[in-house]
Amino acid sequence: MADVTDVTNVADAVGLTSVSSVVVDGSTALASEYFQSYSVIGLLALIGVLFVAVAFGAGRLLRPVVPTPEKLLTYECGVDPVGEGWAHTQVRYYVYAFLYVIFAVDSIFLFPWATVFAAPGYGATTLVEMFIFLGFLAVGLLYAWKKGVLAWA
Repeated sequence: MADVTDVTNVADAVGLTSVSSVVVDGSTALASEYFQSYSVIGLLALIGVLFVAVAFGAGRLLRPVVPTPEKLLTYECGVDPVGEGWAHTQVRYYVYAFLYVIFAVDSIFLFPWATVFAAPGYGATTLVEMFIFLGFLAVGLLYAWKKGVLAWA
């Protein structure tokens, strides 16, 4: 059992100011420090939110508002909005995105697979799973090859 002198020394080391003959639990002192650090983080988050709110409010109050017909027009990529609103998009962009997804998923999945494959006891299972996954990717690449996407024109 802890002596009152030991408790007082611990309380002084933690930063508690006065401990008389009351036995202080060490976990209570640690919990108060723990929540005190979170209160500092919460206060900083509140100050950050207030700073952003004040900045947006000041910008809204101080900016000039002069709407003209030119300012109210739709602006897209530096091109004046003339003609009809319907534009055709070429299908090849879809296929490029499809190929990107194939290679991105492949590269993201290979690193964790390599780390698990190196662990003892997972060799054969992960090897079979990887060949199934690479089979799916091969089907996607075969589709792109059949469509003629891989040939640079």
